[in-house]
Amino acid sequence: MTSTPSRLLATVLGAVYLVVGAVGFAVTGGTGLTSTEGATLLVFEVNPLHNVVHLGVGAALLVAARRSAAAARGTCLAVGAVYLLVGVAGLFLVDSPANLLALNGADNVLHLASALVLLGVALADRRAPVVRTA
Repeated sequence: MTSTPSRLLATVLGAVYLVVGAVGFAVTGGTGLTSTEGATLLVFEVNPLHNVVHLGVGAALLVAARRSAAAARGTCLAVGAVYLLVGVAGLFLVDSPANLLALNGADNVLHLASALVLLGVALADRRAPVVRTA
């Protein structure tokens, strides 16, 4: 298995997001699936839907890291792009009825930071070209 920066990042962040998603369920008992005010996990707000998203992101990153260098790079790019959108959208969703993931300011900072790291590593990782299919 070829080791690349994208593969390493996908493995580490994938494991972190799986743990965060699982631990999130320990603090969200009694919180509605899409409650706009979630339970606090450290300084972040989470609700059950937010936990499910963390589990999905973690699984996607880990699967891609195991599959290939190109898959890891592509998944880092995709997750980074989505986190960039969520980070920007989250700025407008806090204290809004549309805040289905119970985002708060700390979540927005983390999502934007994650986006920058994921996109930066994937774009700099020239050893793992993204495979394009028709």
